[in-house]
Amino acid sequence: MKQRRLRTSSKLAAILLLSIPLAGCLTSDDGGGSTTFTDDRGVANQPFPDRYRDQILAFMRTYLNNPVGVREAGIAEPVQRTVGGRLRYVVCLRYSAKDTDGNYRPARERGVLFVDGRLDRILDNAVEPCAGASYAAFPELEKMAR
Repeated sequence: MKQRRLRTSSKLAAILLLSIPLAGCLTSDDGGGSTTFTDDRGVANQPFPDRYRDQILAFMRTYLNNPVGVREAGIAEPVQRTVGGRLRYVVCLRYSAKDTDGNYRPARERGVLFVDGRLDRILDNAVEPCAGASYAAFPELEKMAR
């Protein structure tokens, strides 16, 4: 009986000790931000996103339910803005895309966030980062195919 309790106690101790390193994997050292696909070094001197148009087009092909027939597409030049307490390049987009039923939605404004010169994520609520943005035509977005 004593030997059985010792085995059970040993198993419980092993489980607890093995779970501690795994618990460290579940936490974030940045205070709990969103998941990103780039290595965010947190530095203020971000490189300019040279191929931002190509990256945005490639992303929008997968982001939009129907990338064919986008209307009223406009794009602003990349500008540095503080997003989530960090200085980032943001490219503002405005477009009207088809909904799943084939009807066009009203024009939307989105911010595209770049980290280390690469597209990181799209900001659905881009009112603040895109305030005062000057849009130019973005015909490449209107000419997208599947």
